[in-house]
Amino acid sequence: MSLSTLRSYSGSIRAFCAYVTDTRYGWAEFCEQVFNDVPSQVVFEWNSPRHSTDDAVPAGRRAFTKTELQAFFDAGDDLVDREHAAGTKRWLPALRDSIAFKVGYAYGLRRRELAMLQYVDFGPNPHVPEYKGFGAVQVRWAKGTAGSGPRRRTVLTAPEFSWVVDLLQFWISPAGRERFTTADRSLDMWPSERTGRLGIRSFDRSFQLFRAAAGIPAELTLHALRHSYVTHLIEAGYDPLFVQQQVGHSYSSTTALYTSVSSDFKQKVVQKMIAHRIRKESDNA
Repeated sequence: MSLSTLRSYSGSIRAFCAYVTDTRYGWAEFCEQVFNDVPSQVVFEWNSPRHSTDDAVPAGRRAFTKTELQAFFDAGDDLVDREHAAGTKRWLPALRDSIAFKVGYAYGLRRRELAMLQYVDFGPNPHVPEYKGFGAVQVRWAKGTAGSGPRRRTVLTAPEFSWVVDLLQFWISPAGRERFTTADRSLDMWPSERTGRLGIRSFDRSFQLFRAAAGIPAELTLHALRHSYVTHLIEAGYDPLFVQQQVGHSYSSTTALYTSVSSDFKQKVVQKMIAHRIRKESDNA
């Protein structure tokens, strides 16, 4: 049984016990009359699974390598080209999903955050005018803590992912999103073919299709794009606190769990530290 399932079960029991022990409902008095006993809370911090990080990350979950990531995006683009050349209607949904996955990666979004995006959530970054209206995105449906609603955060467009600006400009135009007949009925970033926004399960199915076409391992899920975002920012030298704020983690330990830097990056760090130590010893000689 996973840790998240245990948390869910213990939370349900805690909520039920809180209800039956609340004096406003009279259950304690009723139980004493009928059962000669009163209910009590049985779930406490010391005997329930602790939620010490934002996410319980399975050991098998990892980030894409850059080769795998390129193969995945190429597989999506190739599918769009094939369907368009064949004259089928499937090319437009494939294009939408291909762009959605790239946007999700470029901003380190969770599945729900990606699915709930609206095009009005994008805005300029006054400090980087060349990104125009896509310097930042307001994530309004971010994961909240237990008992709270969705949290909000602002994710800035990082220079390493500046290519997403042209992609977004294309998508939010008559040549992209507006090709869907349902596009004028809502502000949703990813309109469906019929009505309403595209659901998370639809993204999952499309992701699995792209993944199979790319021939990459099944252990890489849609959430792995978020892991890749964290990893590639760290490898690019971004401050860990900045990365933590970008992805909306409450704890730096969670961001560390998401990071799976490559062996090349580790070797460069080691070589850099060796060179620094040699220079220091030389200066002291």
